[in-house]
Amino acid sequence: MEALRLLAATAADPTGGAGNWTSILITVVPLALMLVVFYFLLIRPEKKRAKTEKEMRENLQVADEVVTIGGIIGRVLSIQDETVVVETGSDRNRIRVLKTAIAENRTAHDDVEKVTIKK
Repeated sequence: MEALRLLAATAADPTGGAGNWTSILITVVPLALMLVVFYFLLIRPEKKRAKTEKEMRENLQVADEVVTIGGIIGRVLSIQDETVVVETGSDRNRIRVLKTAIAENRTAHDDVEKVTIKK
């Protein structure tokens, strides 16, 4: 039954069904372009930022100065699998926080590759 309807529609269309393909392309192409734009504007930068944060947390060392998500600034005393002990202030309070709670590492390490400028 459906095949007869399709045959009747193509018989009534003098272009031989080419209009159907153009209407499909007109609706599909903008949607595909929107998906590509969303990927490059939203998804890709978020993955890149998450990757750099993960590397920062994996490369933490003892005596690094860090800032937590809550704004606590301190020095790393010890590092376990998922937690870090941070010492804050001159009164030497110690706080155990998750590695994922560390937002920033303020210590610059010497082992970072240096960029050389060629003349």
